[in-house]
Amino acid sequence: MSGDRPSPLVIERILRDRESIWQQIVAERDLNVLTGRMLTSSAIALACYGAVLGFFHSPLMALTSALKLPLLFLVTLAICLPTLYLFNLVFGARLSVRQSLALVMVAITVTSMLAVAFAPISLFFLITANDYGFFKLLNVAILTLSALVGLRFLTSGMQVLNDHGLLAPETATAKVEQASAPAPVQAVPAAVPVGATPAAAPVAGPSSGPAGAAVAEPTPNGAVATAPAQVPTQPAGASYPPGMLPPGYVAQRPWNSPPVRRGEPTQRPASMTLLYIWILLFGFVGTQLAWTLRPFFGDPGQDFAFFRSIDGNFYAEILRTIANL
Repeated sequence: MSGDRPSPLVIERILRDRESIWQQIVAERDLNVLTGRMLTSSAIALACYGAVLGFFHSPLMALTSALKLPLLFLVTLAICLPTLYLFNLVFGARLSVRQSLALVMVAITVTSMLAVAFAPISLFFLITANDYGFFKLLNVAILTLSALVGLRFLTSGMQVLNDHGLLAPETATAKVEQASAPAPVQAVPAAVPVGATPAAAPVAGPSSGPAGAAVAEPTPNGAVATAPAQVPTQPAGASYPPGMLPPGYVAQRPWNSPPVRRGEPTQRPASMTLLYIWILLFGFVGTQLAWTLRPFFGDPGQDFAFFRSIDGNFYAEILRTIANL
């Protein structure tokens, strides 16, 4: 399927025809529609998965978790997106805000759809193994795995944008294009001794030096006349013995060989390196916000509460839960 006729399910298009998604983001074509579809799909999927998490405690907790889980991802995106955009601007990338938002929404959409695909498994263990600690660790592992796959899509999309020159500075791109462009060939007269007629001018031979360099020729009175050398062409009707090349022959690159891009950067752009730093930042902000918005599961030994008091941290709670198991 093509980008002009998208699938009714945006996640199906992302998974089946991701190249058209990257091309659409590069061209900034209908990004508002694409981002809106991904936002809607992600919110619905995360709400369904949040309801499964909250059912461990009560139907009321299921309702609040269905509201808080999409809020968790969207607020984390709102906090971290300006940092990603400014990182790109500082290092010369040419991404717009809409392109940055669309890229991150691809990752969130994949994460949310994978999470809701695991919802039947989570529900199965909720029914058959009603253990709070195990259920909590199981779903944290599911969300972590889904987020890693989603972030893998984010790095793939950024790599495609880098291949299109959107992550490199404009000056570097201009140098690459200038270096890869073929230089026009101009006919330059060869060196002619002073006082000699054009017919007596010798053909530039092995002593003529490289193409475009000045060639020195002695004159009868001892003076030296210099002129730019010419890369000679074979005269009409001239022939050379087998295995012998005409004087001054310069080998040409085959027409179908890839162009030599002199000056092309071989190292990873700074924007790609900062992307991995931003991913770590996104993870830390998301986990801390999840701890602030808790409960999502609801401890069966406590009454229902929309929020808990802020104490401890997410990582200490996970280690404590593992120890209790």
